[in-house]
Amino acid sequence: MTPKRPQKPPILTRDSIQSGEIRQRMQAHAAAHGNSFHINSEEALIASRQSMFPRGRPEGDVWLFGYGSLIWNPTIKFSARTNMTVYGYHRSFCLWTNMGRGSPEQPGLMLGLDRGGCCRGLGFRIPQQIVERELDIIWRREMVSDAYRPTWLKGRDENGDPIKAIGFVVRRDHLRYAGTVDEKEMADVIAKAEGFLGPCADYLVNTVDHLNAMSMPDKRLQRLHDLVVAQQRETNIAAD
Repeated sequence: MTPKRPQKPPILTRDSIQSGEIRQRMQAHAAAHGNSFHINSEEALIASRQSMFPRGRPEGDVWLFGYGSLIWNPTIKFSARTNMTVYGYHRSFCLWTNMGRGSPEQPGLMLGLDRGGCCRGLGFRIPQQIVERELDIIWRREMVSDAYRPTWLKGRDENGDPIKAIGFVVRRDHLRYAGTVDEKEMADVIAKAEGFLGPCADYLVNTVDHLNAMSMPDKRLQRLHDLVVAQQRETNIAAD
């Protein structure tokens, strides 16, 4: 059983992304720590988004693939949602973070799509009428830094039909790429790290709980979840 914490209002919301609050928080953090965390410029965000489409903008509905927090906190509007499996990538805690879900003193780990295997998550269909606005929100959320590479992913929906969706793949050449971290070390990091978006453990627990609720369990994440919960329980007992 996961240790209970007081519930706080979510910080990562549609409004906080659109207003620039999240970006400002990250810029302030980067400035306070020697600008070690790269923040993409407005021009880079626009260019990155436009590069996904032959004419610089979508000409129809667009599918988006969620494998982590997008599953339980999408922050966008969509017309349809489906369980989706993508091929060629797997979900992994492979990206270090010293903000958001970590700090310079206690860095955390974030999920990314890393090459190899497959990944089950959610596909969101964004209708053409609102797609540019919604993709702008997604880019401001996922591409604040340059640690991910937006990629067209191939997969299948819950009916087995082929589907093509945008997803965010970790850049292996990025300085924050964690590679393969030992499972026990990973659990220790996730159990302790916390940033302005909340505890790193909450990020893991929410993802595991929602995948299980959708009948798409991830065995590796579940094992990691159990290690983190056990460590937190031992820490709480020692503190009492």
